[in-house]
Amino acid sequence: MLGLLIADKDVESRKQMAELFIEAGYNVMVTTSAADALDGILKKAAQVVLLGREFDDVSAGDLIPLLKKCNRNVTIILVSADETLPVLRKLRREGIFYHALKPTAPEDREEIRQVVKCAFEYIARQAGFLTPCFRR
Repeated sequence: MLGLLIADKDVESRKQMAELFIEAGYNVMVTTSAADALDGILKKAAQVVLLGREFDDVSAGDLIPLLKKCNRNVTIILVSADETLPVLRKLRREGIFYHALKPTAPEDREEIRQVVKCAFEYIARQAGFLTPCFRR
């Protein structure tokens, strides 16, 4: 089963996203520890990571290259509201799959749900199992 890792220091946000994806049938792991995030990636327990801006006193900008070195195929979705455009450009070069704004209302969760679904479809496509998730 494909795993989803939610790594964020914001307890409420982490809880809401975990509930959303558990209800949707995903295998969800949550952490506030950079070491646990790296461990989940190294053991390939998580193929998609929802990463908050900062946790465990480590910024996403510092952690993303490490996660990618542990597993270059990991799909990282950055979830934050206050990144500058130059920082986002740098993170895109580092290999994030998507940048989503942190959901503040129930209707905002639909974006996160769709992005995670698309990320898993992307992984399946890379393995030759599915057609593209975005169709015209």
